Amino acid sequence: MAVLGCIADDFTGASDAASFLVRGGMSVRLCSGIPQGEKEEDGAQAIVIALKSRTQEKAGAVRDSLAAAEFLLRAGVRQIYFKYCSTFDSTPEGNIGPVADALMERLKGPCTVLCPALPVNGRTVENGKLFVNGVPLDESSMRYHPLTPMWDCRIRVLMEAQSRYRCYELSREEMKDFSISSRGGEPFYLIPDYTETEDGEAIVEKFGDLALLTGGSGLLESLARKWSGRLEKGEKAPESGTDGRALILAGSCSKATLGQIAWYQAQGMPSLKMDPAAMLEGKQTFQDIWDWVSRQGEEKTPLVYSSDTPERVKEYQKLGKERVAQLLEEQTARLAAKAVEAGYTRIICAGGETSGAVTRGLGFSSYWIGESVAPGVPIMVPVQDQRLRLVLKSGNFGQEDFFGRAAAMTEKKEEK
Repeated sequence: MAVLGCIADDFTGASDAASFLVRGGMSVRLCSGIPQGEKEEDGAQAIVIALKSRTQEKAGAVRDSLAAAEFLLRAGVRQIYFKYCSTFDSTPEGNIGPVADALMERLKGPCTVLCPALPVNGRTVENGKLFVNGVPLDESSMRYHPLTPMWDCRIRVLMEAQSRYRCYELSREEMKDFSISSRGGEPFYLIPDYTETEDGEAIVEKFGDLALLTGGSGLLESLARKWSGRLEKGEKAPESGTDGRALILAGSCSKATLGQIAWYQAQGMPSLKMDPAAMLEGKQTFQDIWDWVSRQGEEKTPLVYSSDTPERVKEYQKLGKERVAQLLEEQTARLAAKAVEAGYTRIICAGGETSGAVTRGLGFSSYWIGESVAPGVPIMVPVQDQRLRLVLKSGNFGQEDFFGRAAAMTEKKEEK
């Protein structure tokens, strides 16, 4: 029976969370949406539910998150973790605050932590401010995000624009002597300093028994170690490698993904750009793209991408922001489904919205979580088809050579 439940606001955030739980020693199942039955989760110590709520309107996000919580509680979990992005992707009208408020009220917790930090990926919190590789959040590339442009780096300011409850910043020294009972009254949020791995361990040691925790994935490895020390070993995920061809799909416009595309192209690997303007005019069709993929030799993994610079994205959005986003997501999902139908067994995908579209297109509802290609990016095996391997990353995650590394790790090695 699962003891820990995690509710993530998008699919790559869920796989990110799941990967750190695996690193901490837990067996993990990831569910795309709220499962319709509980049977398939047997054997996992942690259940991660991937919603599509990051940019959802507040009422819908609260409704879906509470429904996920009810499923997890019926499944027997003793603790819930609300997972959002390590760059706190949320406008003043966003839903992180309303969802956290609702979960804290449902679990009747006196307080919880707001902990987006993930130092291994350059996200740190100090004096209540969120930094990306040492740069304040609102001065980083996140200020140009097409859906959730970040307007402040102070977590308290970001949260209090959305939440009904007060937020308190907590330094390392203050945390040592802090007593939850000293605040009393209505629920509240704590924003602890977190700039290195040891800080995460200290936060879990201090607050790891709260019914609700919230943040990025930075606390999850330590939290999993805390739980796994009390549990018998769970069911193991299938091995990382599998026979068959791979396809890489990229939709993220993050600086990291753009760099990964450039690196892959510099290795002489085949790549094709999806052009939304040409697609809307009928000059680039789905069949054109698939025919190109089909022509690539087996020795090199093809990359199909729609990723572009902020300037080019703004130009495309003049054609209709939602229209362009929906078109690209639909075409990418069709490519993934067509590839699997054609016998491809390895799908590597960059971008949260893109990955969500791909998983919906493939139609799998539950995954075993295996080893990580990069921090927060695991190899996933669909429970319903265990010959397949999926690698789905958030835009900003992964090393420069991520695509090459993912293709190599998911390929079955010949036995010597």
